[in-house]
Amino acid sequence: MSNIEVICVGAAIVDIPLQPVSKNIFDVDSYPLERIAMTTGGDAINEAMIISRLGHKTALNSRIGKDAAGDFILGRCREENIDIKSLRQDDTIDTSINVGLVTADGERTFVTNRNGSLWKLSLGDVDFSRFKEAKVLSLASIFNSPLLDGRALTEIFQQAKQHNLLICADMIKPRLKETLADIRTALGYVDYLFPNFDEAKTLTGQDSLDGIADAFLECGVKTVVIKTGKKGCFIKSCSERLEVPAVRGITAIDTIGAGDNFASGFISGLLEGKTLRDCALFANATAAISVLSVGATTGVKNRQLVEQLLDEYEG
Repeated sequence: MSNIEVICVGAAIVDIPLQPVSKNIFDVDSYPLERIAMTTGGDAINEAMIISRLGHKTALNSRIGKDAAGDFILGRCREENIDIKSLRQDDTIDTSINVGLVTADGERTFVTNRNGSLWKLSLGDVDFSRFKEAKVLSLASIFNSPLLDGRALTEIFQQAKQHNLLICADMIKPRLKETLADIRTALGYVDYLFPNFDEAKTLTGQDSLDGIADAFLECGVKTVVIKTGKKGCFIKSCSERLEVPAVRGITAIDTIGAGDNFASGFISGLLEGKTLRDCALFANATAAISVLSVGATTGVKNRQLVEQLLDEYEG
């Protein structure tokens, strides 16, 4: 029997971050950078990698191509001790590659392959046979893989609950004009939802933190954790309401993957039986370290870094 604790379902791609660039990048014939490197990216592999570094056995459930980019992902997963039994390699698709343009102040945009593996991930790629082995299912980003629509998410979450898994889910803004109604049934199974403020505002049509949280709670989400960037996070359930400030004195170099790092820290806290506030503190510290380096998974190299910052944060 496997000893995995978390199953991360979602995207596993290759990122090529270009940093720092300016808004006038197309005004020059050549734009030299100090370094251009290939890294892993995508919500699920980001979470799997960080949760693994934080000390918890994690499985990645995704779909990649049988190509150089896919082989690179497999190699990195092995280096990070991530369980890849449910990582499907398919020779009929290309592994998605994202080129990230990052400004000096940490803002970013992506150039992505619309026909790559991220867009092909579907219900058929979800390895339900592994659900009996884990404690937590993390759906790394609702709306990120369009084929994982509301009906597919409902099926995934129903199967997870049959195995008594704690369900966590992050999200991005809808890609294809999906609405809250499209995922309402699926949300009814979610224990912890991790939207950021802008994503949640867009989806719910609410302007306030309480209004946003209430909209998700009415869908059946048990605990809503809204990421509020430099402010930290806001948490609301039927019995608790709290705001947890971000780590002070952090100057972001690159915000790519900050939300994935936050979710990873929070999930790790849940596995360790921490209180909601302590989960949030740990998540904020994890995210803070992540934005100090270029790339989604280059900052949080080990748990010790998070614990050191957390000591300063709480002090």
